[in-house]
Amino acid sequence: MSDANVRIPAEARDRLARIASSEGMSLRGYLSHLAETLLTPEERAERAEQARAALREWNGYDPSAAEQASLDAELEQRLREAGTR
Repeated sequence: MSDANVRIPAEARDRLARIASSEGMSLRGYLSHLAETLLTPEERAERAEQARAALREWNGYDPSAAEQASLDAELEQRLREAGTR
């Protein structure tokens, strides 16, 4: 496997190195682990669709795009209200 150089601020590098050390890993090993375990946007979308399909199959729940938008807006409003308390 070939190495790559990635330029990031020193503060970010140092923070990642501390996190890696606390996990008993080198920075290189930690970054490799992150790359293997984090999902790309495409993978997240695929998993979300799989979850929606399982939910539809399990209980028939299948909101339209407009219903989803309305529910998202309601959730965001409730979160804003909860944050001001």
